[in-house]
Amino acid sequence: MKGYWRQRSWIIVGFFGVVATLAAGVWTYGYRQALDQLGLRAEADLALASDRLSTQLQIYQELAVLTATHPGLRGLDNSPEMQAQANTLMVAIADKTGALDVAFADRNGRVLAAAQGLAGQDLSQTPYFERALQGALGTHHEVMPQTGRRAYFYAAPAFEPDGPVRGVLIVVADLEDVEQTWRGSLPPVFFTDDTGEVFISNRPELLFWQREVGQIGLGPATGDAPAFASVDVGEHEIWQLNWGPHVPRAGLHTTVSLPQIGMTGEIIVDVAPAARIAGLQAAALAALCLAFGALLFLASERRRALALANADLESRVADRTRVLQDTNVQLRREVTEREEAEAALKRAQADLVQAGKLSALGQMSAGISHELNQPLMAIQQFADNGAAFLDRGRSEKAGENLGRISDMAARMARIIKNLRAFARNESEPMGKVDLVHVIDTVVELTATHLNAEGVALHWSRPLTPVYAWGGEVRLGQVFVNLINNAVDAMADADNKQIEIAVHGGDRLQVMVSDTGPGIEEPEKIFDPFYSTKAVGSSEGMGLGLSISYGLVQSFGGNIRGANTDQGAVFTVELEPFGKEQAA
Repeated sequence: MKGYWRQRSWIIVGFFGVVATLAAGVWTYGYRQALDQLGLRAEADLALASDRLSTQLQIYQELAVLTATHPGLRGLDNSPEMQAQANTLMVAIADKTGALDVAFADRNGRVLAAAQGLAGQDLSQTPYFERALQGALGTHHEVMPQTGRRAYFYAAPAFEPDGPVRGVLIVVADLEDVEQTWRGSLPPVFFTDDTGEVFISNRPELLFWQREVGQIGLGPATGDAPAFASVDVGEHEIWQLNWGPHVPRAGLHTTVSLPQIGMTGEIIVDVAPAARIAGLQAAALAALCLAFGALLFLASERRRALALANADLESRVADRTRVLQDTNVQLRREVTEREEAEAALKRAQADLVQAGKLSALGQMSAGISHELNQPLMAIQQFADNGAAFLDRGRSEKAGENLGRISDMAARMARIIKNLRAFARNESEPMGKVDLVHVIDTVVELTATHLNAEGVALHWSRPLTPVYAWGGEVRLGQVFVNLINNAVDAMADADNKQIEIAVHGGDRLQVMVSDTGPGIEEPEKIFDPFYSTKAVGSSEGMGLGLSISYGLVQSFGGNIRGANTDQGAVFTVELEPFGKEQAA
């Protein structure tokens, strides 16, 4: 056993080593892929910042070129009045454009008119003035000694009509005002001049830091350089920095040359998201490998445990097989007994249904006898009248009596037919049944009983047949039971009314409501032998509703009872007869 676990330990250690190697490889690959995407983003952000700066400075460049040709700047050398007007013009231009200063100098560099700071200065030694005297656009940047603000100078030559340069128009742009439009909206961006000094940046802490000779990075103009290191990862240059809370500690460094303003744009994009993505990828792979290894380990241990248990199971299976064979024989015997019991139960249920019908016929026997006796007496009377009319030679009157005798005989035949249909033991399969016809027959069967008990029946008869799925005789028995129960329930009621209505839809509904005292225990109403009649009563054993419930269930329907404000209502739900049932 010890040798087994020693071998397992070496396998586990080797597995962890492989997982660590794979995770490191995935981290390296994922980090480089993320740096590629980060590099594209850095180039786009730097291009955006460079375009913003160039575009904003171009406004002042165009201002210098256009203002240089202004007619109000001619003849300023010997005219104090013209100089005063030119000063006013310079102030107006500076106020409207946001420039730090706007000035005009003659060929000797003497400022003749200015908005503010350059007034009275000698610009002859400034590089931008010297370039403008050569007929080109001069540019320069510096910190203005008067205000301490960083400024960018544009010097545009003003030409005489015959060609020579007669003066220079200088526009001084406020770089701090330019920075306000994009400060903080991008990663750290800075612009350095040819000396390596940072003159423009969206991070104030980077201003005036200067690239030292032989150093790939930035350092302050005075004092020690901040912590800095550069690492190449593939084609990318990663700077390790400690320059403040608003500058990433590790950033991707990218540059772009901006000859139009004489500077180089640089950007530092935080590589923490790239490292985080690579870490997530490596962690996901490691987790997947560890999960897979754990599953393999558990599977091997389970297989070993199963192998150990298999021998024990085989011996136990043989013992259990003998027991199961004995149990199987006993179960087959029980199944046979259960099938015989179910067949006996079905026969008993059929006998109970027939007994219920005969019980209902017994309750209606007195009324049916009266219903048959009345037409018989009328037939005898019409026969005697017909004979008397024949003796008197009045054949027409005798014919009328014979017609009435025929109507009475048809009525008796219809009553007997309904009784025979209701009493027979229906064995035909279920099929298409006209609910309207069934209820008409039931109403006719129970009419005498209803009249004898003083019950008014309101049958909302549809004008067209309504076809349901079921058995005609068994449906008739259900409604006979419901009407007889309603009559018995209203024995002591002053207002005795029964209402029958049919509602269509996805499922047909036949509602039989009465004005009796209601249902005392609705949840028990369909239980066998449940009855509200007195013990020993001859009116039934409480099987009518139970039989009705079983019959409706056999049709795939449902029956339920409930109380209303006026009495009780029984709802019989049946399946409509459709094409698929007809097929």
